[in-house]
Amino acid sequence: MKSMKALRCGGNMYVILVYDISLENKEGQKVLRNVFKICKKYLVHIQNSVFEGELLESQIIKLKSEIGRYIREDKDSIILFKSRSSRWLEKEFLGMIEDDKTDNFL
Repeated sequence: MKSMKALRCGGNMYVILVYDISLENKEGQKVLRNVFKICKKYLVHIQNSVFEGELLESQIIKLKSEIGRYIREDKDSIILFKSRSSRWLEKEFLGMIEDDKTDNFL
């Protein structure tokens, strides 16, 4: 029960982040470059616009704040999937399979 309480109070969360940045103009390229760098700072890049990893709640707040400075609410979107643990998710790969860059997560 203590571990559940710790998670609610800011423990580690398993996060999958997916973004869609509009590239209609040069501004979109700049947004994409900045969002990518921010995501890579906190998470592991696993596929074109997909990142995953374990973060503290405080890191999630920082990540969202940093990304929020760049995304355009009328053109771009970010989706964060959060879980207490990666073991609650089943990964299934279809198509071209590269090395599982997330196999270090338990």
